[in-house]
Amino acid sequence: MSRPAEHGNQTVETARRALAARLKTAGNDSAELDARLLVGAALGLNLTGLVTAATRALTPDEAKRLEALAQRRLAGEPVARIFGVKEFWGLPLQLSAATLVPRPDTETVVERALELVRADGAADRGLRIADLGTGTGAILLALLSELPGAHGFGTDISVQALQTATENARQLGLADRATFTIANYASGLTGPFDLIVSNPPYIRSADIAGLAVEVRDHDPRAALDGGSDGLDAYRALISQSACLLAPGGALVVEIGQGQEGDVEALMTAAGLSPAGPSRADLGGIPRAVSGRRLPR
Repeated sequence: MSRPAEHGNQTVETARRALAARLKTAGNDSAELDARLLVGAALGLNLTGLVTAATRALTPDEAKRLEALAQRRLAGEPVARIFGVKEFWGLPLQLSAATLVPRPDTETVVERALELVRADGAADRGLRIADLGTGTGAILLALLSELPGAHGFGTDISVQALQTATENARQLGLADRATFTIANYASGLTGPFDLIVSNPPYIRSADIAGLAVEVRDHDPRAALDGGSDGLDAYRALISQSACLLAPGGALVVEIGQGQEGDVEALMTAAGLSPAGPSRADLGGIPRAVSGRRLPR
């Protein structure tokens, strides 16, 4: 681990620069941003405050708080975990040990789901939505924030995750339209649903050891491990979802790199029809795959 910096006579700005240098030496790709966030948290300052206080000397207590945060980040703990909150779709979401840190890639699921709903002219209807393996509630709460007439159900096998999602719904003013229940994906749910979404575990078991330390050591393994081929969760939730979708209803799932064809084949085998091309993330990787239950 990087050697602690000397804090005597450090100003806010020199402390920030020193921390950024330590993080960069440790291989942190977002060293400048992380340093600014950690210094701000240690001192209770926003960006404007950091600028105006740049030449002020750190107090011993501030230096101690900053060093404690720095050591956590240098050990690989993500900033979102350190703060206990992560923004997703513009919504601040509380985290817990039982939830993934919501990532920008997952916003592709929200984008694709909204495209399908709006293409049907159903955005103003009282839609029923299910989010399977909800974690923080990120996908469901993002959709409810965009669809004021919708009601949603989030499932998870973790009681702690459900408590986190429930609290997020409450803080966002969405608790009256969001219900969270313990279940293995869609087991126990009663349809029909107009829309089912999921970001299931899709990492192959053998690949988990090679993940970035921020993910491998800090995200719950149950939310990462997709089995020997990464497809175990899809086999379960796609077949369950096909039986719960209303005619014309859609299923949208996040996938890992290289899984598009396999997941589309599972949807076809379950009786779902392709609902258009997959949606790619910012890196151009197909990330959201969708299927529909055709009207009879």
